[in-house]
Amino acid sequence: MEFRLLGSVTVVAADGRELPAGSAKRRSLLAMLLLNPGAPVTVERLTETLWDEEPPRHSRTVIHNHVSGLRSLLTAHDAPAAGVELVTDNGAYRLRTPDQAVDTVRFDRLVARARSLDDAARAAADLREALALWRGPALAGTTAGLPLQSAARALEERRLAAVEDLARAHGRLGDHCAAAGLLHTEATADPLREPLVAHLMHALGRAGRRSEALDWFHRTRRALAEELGIDPGPELTDAYARLLRTDAPPGRPDAAPRPALPPGRSDRVPPARHPSDQEPPDRLAFDRPAFDPVPPTRVPTVGGLASVPDQRPAPAPVPAPVPVTARPPAAPAATAAQHTPWPFPRRPRGFAGREDELAALDRATAAPGAVALLTGGAGVGKTTLALSWAHRRHQDFPDGRLFVDLCGHSPLPERDTAAVLRELLLALGLPVERMPATAEAMGARYRELTAGRRMLIVLDNARRSDQVRPLLPDGDDCVTLVTSRDRLGGLVASDAARPVPLAELSSPQAVTLLAATLGPDLVAAEPEAAARLADLCDGLPLALRLAAARLATGPARALAALADELADEQDRLDLLDVEDTSVAAALALTVQHLGEPARRTFRSLGAHTGATLDSRTAAALAGCRPDEAAAALAQLATAHLIVQIGRDAYTLHDLVRLYARSLPGDTDTQVLPRLLDHLLNTLLTACAAAEPGSEPCCALPPGTRRPAEVRPFPDRASALAWYAAERDTLRGAVEAAVAAGLHDRAWRLVLLQWPLIVWQVRDGWAPLLEHGLAAAEADRDPGAQSRARALLGWVLLEEGRPDQALDHLERAPDLAARAGDGCAQAVALVNHAVALARHGDHAGRARVHGLLLKALSLAERAGRADLVGLARQHLAHECLAAGAHEEAAQHAARGLAVAEPPFPVTRRVVLQTLYGRALAATGHPEEAARHLGAALRTARAHQYGEGEAEAGAALRALSDGGAAVAGAVAPAVASPAAVAPGTAVSATAPGGPAYARPSTYPR
Repeated sequence: MEFRLLGSVTVVAADGRELPAGSAKRRSLLAMLLLNPGAPVTVERLTETLWDEEPPRHSRTVIHNHVSGLRSLLTAHDAPAAGVELVTDNGAYRLRTPDQAVDTVRFDRLVARARSLDDAARAAADLREALALWRGPALAGTTAGLPLQSAARALEERRLAAVEDLARAHGRLGDHCAAAGLLHTEATADPLREPLVAHLMHALGRAGRRSEALDWFHRTRRALAEELGIDPGPELTDAYARLLRTDAPPGRPDAAPRPALPPGRSDRVPPARHPSDQEPPDRLAFDRPAFDPVPPTRVPTVGGLASVPDQRPAPAPVPAPVPVTARPPAAPAATAAQHTPWPFPRRPRGFAGREDELAALDRATAAPGAVALLTGGAGVGKTTLALSWAHRRHQDFPDGRLFVDLCGHSPLPERDTAAVLRELLLALGLPVERMPATAEAMGARYRELTAGRRMLIVLDNARRSDQVRPLLPDGDDCVTLVTSRDRLGGLVASDAARPVPLAELSSPQAVTLLAATLGPDLVAAEPEAAARLADLCDGLPLALRLAAARLATGPARALAALADELADEQDRLDLLDVEDTSVAAALALTVQHLGEPARRTFRSLGAHTGATLDSRTAAALAGCRPDEAAAALAQLATAHLIVQIGRDAYTLHDLVRLYARSLPGDTDTQVLPRLLDHLLNTLLTACAAAEPGSEPCCALPPGTRRPAEVRPFPDRASALAWYAAERDTLRGAVEAAVAAGLHDRAWRLVLLQWPLIVWQVRDGWAPLLEHGLAAAEADRDPGAQSRARALLGWVLLEEGRPDQALDHLERAPDLAARAGDGCAQAVALVNHAVALARHGDHAGRARVHGLLLKALSLAERAGRADLVGLARQHLAHECLAAGAHEEAAQHAARGLAVAEPPFPVTRRVVLQTLYGRALAATGHPEEAARHLGAALRTARAHQYGEGEAEAGAALRALSDGGAAVAGAVAPAVASPAAVAPGTAVSATAPGGPAYARPSTYPR
């Protein structure tokens, strides 16, 4: 796993995929943690980072939500296996990463190593490698807070220092032109940086370009006077004086070179007039080095549409930065009959970014006879990237470039192999009268004509491997670039094709594309709206270009207004439809080639309430067996309609989901009920794994379907991880159930999440619980209302809203009594008692004690050992605080008697610690030490940090005397203990050790 700060803040999985790091604030939090790798970052520092002005009232909750989201993302992609861990450390957060996982660390080490080397060539290589890590302005995509702005400026200073070091290394090697090219780019971007301009002047002077160097001095002098009202400093004036005293080296041209492009910038051209992600080129086109004409008029030919040549010579092409191979130029082959060259499609307009993918194509085409396979979903820009790369590398193919549209996913019929080969042979100059009669013979002649040539063959829009194989050229000097919406694994297996997957653009890349299409001024005027628009378009180049086209041709030119329109899911696809191009049409061409089971599964995905799914969820949606769903999902992933992110784990983008939802379905009206029932059954299984020994907080509603297969959870950790990963899906399911009037499902979907709610009690659960309470009221179920109020009250209490919390907690016991639900009443009483203990006065202790005794009686009457143990735990706390040490010892001992497996071992640690303290307070130090030692060992064995700390503190207090132990428990009673709707458990609220009391679960 890799983290990148030198550019947009991104997280990259082990397989090279960029992971969704989330909003600007979440990226900012991640950036601050990565800027301090392995060191604790306080909540106060994070607050200062995320909010420039007064932070919101619940800023700590917001920060914890972002930490939770990052933790879930990292866990879902095997971060622990990569040595990456996000931990809480005494009210702060610490992100532990391997040494080389953060690009800033790698950059600094490479620069430091280069500065220690005497060998200028090796130093230059290290510096080039370090500067190649930069993908744009540092910390892009984060908030504009002062801490990150300062950090970004510091990183930029380090980059510029490395650039100057590299220029010096080039100078030591005698390559002053290269040094000047580097410094020219930076000085153009920062013309008031006098030391940089001075270095550039020195390099230009040594390269024999003294007049250009003097011009830089006068230009900078004028800029300093006009913008800052100052004269040049000593460094700049000294460089000027030296130039005046130095003669230009003989034989060197004193002319300015073509300025180098800034790092991370591509050769951009004006925006494309056509709004699609690619201009539809001719289905077959060919060029020779002497021609690069404007696309001509199309006329009918034997094989379909072909191009009539335009013989006007084009300017000489720009040299490619790196050759495809290190091989010497191939000897000219025996050419076919002389012919007029067919033009290659022109360079796509408005192309921006994709530097990593261009570099990946460089690597994939470096081997002899390379076949590169560029794959990605509809509208992701495969053809645009392929053509842009082909134009950049024009001079690497002196014998020409050839382009074929195979129409694999197209409104036109798929191309016939014989027809394509015929056009290829004609393009290569074979006369019609010598054309072979069969496809096999054409293929042999095609391979003969391409053998020994250095050519590029672009096979665009392929659908199957067997469609491509007959069109592969022969010899080691040809490069083939195939684009496809399918993975074409057969081509990888048979012809060693090198896959280059093309994903959607990151948010900063998407904004750059908008700027290239609409103009930088428009985007710079509304940066937040541009970023929002990029997210709503899922980073899909086709969608971004369509949005730009709608904006450019509409009555208003406000990015924010268009983003507001696109935010409405009902209209989003309609808005991304301009003339004959649309996202829906592009996706339709992919869907129409699917088999019926995959099409049916795809249609059902429109009802899914989350962005991720597995084969069991897909089976519930489609109403089929899991193995059938798994096969359909594999086909959808191969077609890039969904993305596989793990074993039996997939994600789909919003635009794809909206398109699936828009498709005309069959008469199956049970898709949503099947999904809800699948989730309810999975939630029950997760509850049982997360809280072993507990009983469900609710039964399934009448008529619930049992899925063909329910996901198993081997342990508590796996269940909690699933809860966290599926939180958004479950929230969406609640909203969908309410909208459909399925209130009996809605409140159960909320309450069955209680293990995670209790575990992460300050993670912003109140809105969801309010939905659940409203659904329980609509369902007229007082027992459900009681449980919802008990849990909601506890969450509000932890969020620091005691008045609202007590309102819910006081009403919960009566609702449970009305429903005849003794267990729910016991839960409500315990919650109410703990809340009163925290926020009531000392005179209310008798009432707290009475509520807990009543809860204990109800739990014993219902035979619920888990509730009995919990009630006695809180009674022991309360009695210790009140000085009733004997009674505290009795409750703790009886609680221990029922806290045996399968109940969580952490509960036993809490009770045993309480019992040890009570024993110490009643004058039994030896027995107290035995129980406290056992609690300490158990907590340590199960990595229960808080329990270990509490037991250890009690043991240390015991060595100072029993009274100290009794005093140590006093603050614990006033501390919280979150009670769940099912088994009423306690847990420390995430976000820091706010309360010094033993809790049931380790963090």
